[in-house]
Amino acid sequence: QVQLVESGGGLVQSGGSLRLSCAASGSIFSINAMGWYRQAPGKERELVALITREGTTNYADSVKGRFTISRDNAKNTVYLQMNSLKPEDTAVYYCYTYYVRAYWGQGTQVTVSS
Repeated sequence: QVQLVESGGGLVQSGGSLRLSCAASGSIFSINAMGWYRQAPGKERELVALITREGTTNYADSVKGRFTISRDNAKNTVYLQMNSLKPEDTAVYYCYTYYVRAYWGQGTQVTVSS
């Protein structure tokens, strides 16, 4: 079992920045990839960014150059630095990892006003 606890998020104006954090606990020695997904109202959940234990990253095209995912393996924590935010980034952001099955955080709301 893996537990994911997110923090960060909130309301920001267009062009602003936010940082999300996600701390993992439980069977964390089994975790490789961690990342973030998001779900906007009326839309399907979509990948934002992933990072492996070794630091290999993968980003959605819509966030490349604006978002940066990073990871502190000693703290079992993954971060998402979001810069140059746009109203279309408004969504609930979910922390994600996989071991035998997918695990999700509780979600944190990010709202970008125009």
